[in-house]
Amino acid sequence: MRPAALPRRSPWLVALFAIYVRRYLRRHFAAVRLQRAGPGRSLARHHEPTIVVVNHPSWWDPLTGLAIGRHLFPRCAHFAPIDARALARYPFLERLGLFGVEPGPFPGAARFLQSAVAIAETSGAVLWVTAQGTFRDVRERPLVLETGAAHVARRVGRGRFLPLALEYTFWDQRLPEALACVGDPIPFASLALDRPRKVTEVLAARLEETLDRLADAAQSRDATRFETILAGRTGVGGVYDAWRRARALLAGRRFEPAHQVSTS
Repeated sequence: MRPAALPRRSPWLVALFAIYVRRYLRRHFAAVRLQRAGPGRSLARHHEPTIVVVNHPSWWDPLTGLAIGRHLFPRCAHFAPIDARALARYPFLERLGLFGVEPGPFPGAARFLQSAVAIAETSGAVLWVTAQGTFRDVRERPLVLETGAAHVARRVGRGRFLPLALEYTFWDQRLPEALACVGDPIPFASLALDRPRKVTEVLAARLEETLDRLADAAQSRDATRFETILAGRTGVGGVYDAWRRARALLAGRRFEPAHQVSTS
């Protein structure tokens, strides 16, 4: 198989886009939160080839994934596959670390494998894979994943999988919460890498466990179980919040726009 070149990622363009994404997420979410239970920032201290296997519940996943990825691996270059037709319409996305994959098993699978192996073998690079392939509800069980990530691990040999669960839910504010949970890393060497289907079944089981852990924390509605990566908008806004602000000012109190004040 001919080696593939890495996407023409532009660090300065990624940095500018990340600033835009942070502001965009703040406008549309009450907060972006990472569950405290899990390896967290210790991941960045022991970097090795990493494939993040993430579920795919919504359109927001690439944007929340960017914020979470830069939080977990602030010094790494992040890459992810995208439909080649979408990349053709928005070619600047390649400069953000996305690479095009044709739909269908051939040549799409070969193109994905070439690019993904090149990324996984590059020092300081992290590969993100939405292994479900299409949008799926967070409650769907059992998870059915594609085998692409397992084939990449088989060719690279050294590295780790990292399960990452995403969920979007409403708590006490007008805007929703974007919640994430990192599962325990899975070393490639701990799996039978000559059997991609078996590896994929293990990945699906681990991702299910991570999703269940996140669901439990989400249902608790307890912000203290999460680290807040981005704090967004709270309150109702408009005339109602203006009236509440005036009342607080007249009473000599600090105005808190949140419906309930978070303790995180």
